[in-house]
Amino acid sequence: ADGGDAEVELSTVRHQPEGLEQLLAQTKFTKKELQSLYRGFKNECPSGLVDEDTFKLIYSQFFPQGDASTYAHFLFDAFDADHNGALCFQDFVVGLSVLLRGTVHQKLKWAFNLYDINKDGYITKEEMLEIMKSIYDMMGRCTHPTLRDSAPAEHVELFFQKMDRNGDGVVTFEEFLETCQKDDDIMSSMQIFENVI
Repeated sequence: ADGGDAEVELSTVRHQPEGLEQLLAQTKFTKKELQSLYRGFKNECPSGLVDEDTFKLIYSQFFPQGDASTYAHFLFDAFDADHNGALCFQDFVVGLSVLLRGTVHQKLKWAFNLYDINKDGYITKEEMLEIMKSIYDMMGRCTHPTLRDSAPAEHVELFFQKMDRNGDGVVTFEEFLETCQKDDDIMSSMQIFENVI
């Protein structure tokens, strides 16, 4: 009986990826790219699942000069499409496909989802400030020129001046999309987002 229990436990711990054909249909990666991504994913995460702590640990290695844990938390939530607290290969590769090869609309929808921390369909100043502080923390105090402590709040105010078109204190996806597509400066500032993925 103990051997059977161990097999059941292993099957629940190990996560098998969706079929290759399904992932080919869901992403804009080639078969070879998916196989290579899967090998890397399995190498870092042999169980096939990544919990938030592991994700933070891996992600923080890219930003040793700062504290990436809070931003990694927000990023983890954005990748965790089914919100089950673990990333499987499918979650990871579908999100990566959008970020690397998605349309402008898809990328902006993904970014909006990242900024909309409580997933209520709106970005508030408080949510945007949390994201901005986490990005500044991740970049570290070694940033040149040195940033003032008020920089995240100033960034949020500029964001809302441009985005909150009806002045109601929140940004909807429609406002976000419309403003981003019309404003070259905002599209350029989105590069900070792409650089920290």
